[in-house]
Amino acid sequence: MIGAILTQQTRWENVEKALSNLESAGIKTLDDVLAADDEIVMENIRCTGYYRMKTGRLKELSSFVAGKGGVDALYGIPVDELRRDLLGVKGVGAETADSILCYALNMPSYVIDSYTERISGCAGIAARKDRLKDLFEKILPCSVEEYQTCHGWFVEYAKEFCIKKRCDECRIKNLN
Repeated sequence: MIGAILTQQTRWENVEKALSNLESAGIKTLDDVLAADDEIVMENIRCTGYYRMKTGRLKELSSFVAGKGGVDALYGIPVDELRRDLLGVKGVGAETADSILCYALNMPSYVIDSYTERISGCAGIAARKDRLKDLFEKILPCSVEEYQTCHGWFVEYAKEFCIKKRCDECRIKNLN
């Protein structure tokens, strides 16, 4: 869950460094984040950028989870209800909420990110955000493993073609 906040507007490599920094500082859980001094958290996540804002978001998320009774209590909440509640946490948008659900909590909630939207657009699918999420969840088996695998394919494909501006070689774009 911490990684889902830290990855906003940065690369995963920076998040890995920040997570390592936090662990070295003894901050390994959301409870640890909540108990830690803001300055210590900021110092350890500086490498992710927007470290002041992200510290606030981490504190908000940590407080939310504590208010629900801790991480284990989240598993007793239906996925749709928990997603709605997560979206009410300051700094948690749809992509972050779905990442928390799918990757941190292993709950079936497909993640729509800019890569998925871009590649879907190249394939002629005009749907965006929640509508695109609904399409993926309708087409794919309702399985955390399927959602993680499919989303991972989109990320890897986008890293190979979209980020490197290789549109002329893109098999998806050239389907049309």
